[in-house]
Formats: sequence, structure tokens, C-alpha cells
Amino acid sequence: MEKYNVNFKKKFGQNFLKRHVVVERIADVCDLTKDDLVIEVGPGGAILTKELALRSKQVLAYEIDEDLQEELFKKLEYFSNVKILFQDFLKSNIADDISLFSYQNLYFISNVPYYITTPIMMKIIESNLNFKKVCMMVQKEVGDRFSAQPGTREYGSISVFLSYFYHIKKEFFVSRKEFVPEPNVDSVVISFTKKDELLPLKDQNLFFQIVRDSFQFKRKNLRNNLKKYDLSIISSVLSQYGYDLNVRAEQLSVEIFVELANALVL
Repeated sequence: MEKYNVNFKKKFGQNFLKRHVVVERIADVCDLTKDDLVIEVGPGGAILTKELALRSKQVLAYEIDEDLQEELFKKLEYFSNVKILFQDFLKSNIADDISLFSYQNLYFISNVPYYITTPIMMKIIESNLNFKKVCMMVQKEVGDRFSAQPGTREYGSISVFLSYFYHIKKEFFVSRKEFVPEPNVDSVVISFTKKDELLPLKDQNLFFQIVRDSFQFKRKNLRNNLKKYDLSIISSVLSQYGYDLNVRAEQLSVEIFVELANALVL
């Protein structure tokens, strides 16, 4: 059982894992080799960081809480292949940060702070870096949204974005009792493997915007949410799939959103 000599800060969503068997299962999701670079966000007490360092060539960890320096340096003093940047991952230039490393494959593996899970995932997407696999522990409800299918209550814009880029898999459930302090929610480890071929997009930014606008008001239909666009074009695309402007965004697959975006490119 891992012990920590830290003052846990709720504002940073700090809930540290207690048992090594859990971090071993997380690391097992990715077949790491001694040629690989792993990015981790929120190393906390370093229990996962140490396991990743044992399996990979290098770990680059981002930690926003500078008060954890002493604890992290103590836990990682014998690991020369771990570099910790005490800075906000969301404000970091990942491409610049990894430019000094040589590696074969790039991975993102992390027990991410739950309050910034979606922004972290969007940053990974928008970085355009070639992650071989992304593996993160997230709040169970967030995992449901990330992996949601069309027609379900959990399906939203983030579900569409992720399904465009990745094959998504729920790996295993993690009880709240595995953490200290114990959070109010259970967790799930979820993995994202980049698709070999993406659906062709004429304008990726327009695709992102149309998806966001489509889900802006979830109880409203596309006629209302997309009224700033050419509704005749939207109607024409929808009719090919048996829908009309009264359909809600949650009913539409990623393929339909891609076709809508391509059709609306001027």
C-alpha cells in the first residue's frame, strides 16, 4: 500500500492511487518498450510514474502543484529517465517539450485530474501529435461520455470528436476505494488508439465548430442549433440518411457530421 506525505489539494483534484496492482494494470494497457516516450499529467505521488519509468525509455510528467516537488523528487530519486515539468499541461507546448527526446513511439498514460479531463483530451487531439495510444483513468461518467454511441443520453460533442480520431475501449473499472483521499465517484480506465485512416475532411476547424454548435442546446433540433448555416444544404445531407432538420444532434453518427461539414465548405 503506497503512503504519501502530502497535503492533498481539492482544487487540483488530487486523489492518489494506493495499490501497485492498479498501476500495473494501467501500464499493461500499453505495450511499452525501452524505445518509447510516455507523457503523464498529474504524477501526484509518483506511484504510476515509477511503473511507467520501469517500462519505457523516458517519462515526461507535468505537475501543476509545485508543493509536490519534495515528495516527487524523493519518490523518483533513483529514476534518471523521468523529467518533471512543474507547469500547467493545458498551457504547455507539447511539441516543443518533447522535441529534445528521441523515441520510437509516443504514449499518453495518466490518472488525470478529473476536473480537467475533457480539456486534456481536447488538447491531445488538437496537438496533432502522433500518439500511438492514449490511456487514462477518468471518472466513470466521463468514460461513458467518451465512449458513447449515437442515440444514447451520454452522446455529445466530445463523443463525436473522439470517435472521429480513435478506436475507443473501456479497459477496466476502478473503485473509489482505490484512492486516497477517497473521491465521491468510481473510475474507469479507457484507451484511445488512433485510427489508421480518418474520414476525409475539407476543413477540420469547421467540423469541430459544426459539432459544437449542433450540441449547443441538446434539447433543440438542428434547425435551431445550426440556423446560422445554410439549412438547405444541411437538409439535403440529412435526407440522404432518412433525417430532416427536426433531428437532434445525439442521433447523428460521426460520418454524418463529417458529410455536413464537407458540404458546408464554401
